[in-house]
Amino acid sequence: MDPTVESEIFKALEKTRLISGDKESLQYSRCGRTDKGVSSVGQVISLFLRSHHQQPDQNDGCSGEIVAKEQYEGEIDYVKVLNKVLPKDIRVMGWCPAPINFSARFSCLSREYKYFFWRGNLNVVAMKNAGKKFIGEHDFRNFCKMDAANVRNYTRHITLFEIFACDERFDGDQLWAVKIKGTAFLWHQVRCMVAVLFLIGQGLESPKVIEELLDIGRTPRKPQYIIAPEIPLVLESCEFEGLRFRCSSDARQALHSHLLTECRSYRLQATIFNEALLSCSLVENDDGVLSNKAKKKEAFHVPLLSRPTEPSYEERCIKLNSGAQA
Repeated sequence: MDPTVESEIFKALEKTRLISGDKESLQYSRCGRTDKGVSSVGQVISLFLRSHHQQPDQNDGCSGEIVAKEQYEGEIDYVKVLNKVLPKDIRVMGWCPAPINFSARFSCLSREYKYFFWRGNLNVVAMKNAGKKFIGEHDFRNFCKMDAANVRNYTRHITLFEIFACDERFDGDQLWAVKIKGTAFLWHQVRCMVAVLFLIGQGLESPKVIEELLDIGRTPRKPQYIIAPEIPLVLESCEFEGLRFRCSSDARQALHSHLLTECRSYRLQATIFNEALLSCSLVENDDGVLSNKAKKKEAFHVPLLSRPTEPSYEERCIKLNSGAQA
C-alpha cells in the first residue's frame, strides 16, 4: 500500500516519541478527508502528544475552555521537531493547545477549498452565475460519492462561492480558481460540483441543471458523470473558534526556506518542460504518416438529465439491509 500523508505523520510522531498508544487512545481526529492526489495547506489534526507541561485535570471543570497562553511557553517545538523527520512534501505549519474535548472534525466551524483550472474557452461568467445556486443549505446527494452505509444526511451548507482569476499565465492562457466554503463537505463533493460547472462553462449544459440536480424530488438519482481531476484541488483552510496556531521563529524561518526551495525546484522543472515544448515545435510534421491515421471522432455529449443514473439513497439502503439479513 502506498504511504499516505496520515501514515507519514504518524511515522514521524513515533520516531520523535511524541506519541504513545494507538489512534483511539490518542483521541486522534482530522478536520477533512482528502482523496489521493488532493493537496492541503490548511489541514488540521488533533491528538494527545507528549508535553513539557502537566496534563490538565479532566475533572477540574475547565475541560471545555481554551487552554491558557502559559501552555505555549516552554513547550516542545513541535513544528521544528516533526519537520526534521517528515518527507519534504509534508510539513507541519503550526500547533496549538486545545480543550480536552476538542475534535478537529467536529469542532470545525467551516472548511474552505480551492480548485484551480486553466480558463481556455470556458465561459466563466456562466460558471459564476451557476455556482451562486450552490450557496445556502441544499441536499448534495447528486454532487458526491454516496456512502449510504455511513452517511444518512446529505444536506450541507455552502456559505461562499467565488470564481476568480489568478496571477499565473502560460501560453496565452490564464489560471483561474473556484473557492468554496462550507460548514462540511461530502465525499467528492467539491470535485463533483466543479465537474458540472465545467460542463456549463463548455456550453454543454444549462446553468439551470444545478437547480435540477439540487432538487431531490425531481432528480432522486445521480446521473452518471466523471468527476473533476484530483490534482488541482486544495483544502485551503479550516476554521475554529478560539484557537491560535503558533510556530517558533526558528521553525518558521526553516519552513519558509524549505517552501521557497520547493517552489524554485518546481519552477525549474516547469521551465525544462517548456524547453521540451519549444523543441517539439521545431520538429517537422510528416503529413504522410498523419494522413494514414484515423481521425478522432468528436465526443458526443449526452445531457446530464438524460444519462443513466446511479441507485438512489433509498435503493442503496434496501440493498444494504437485504445483504445484512442474508
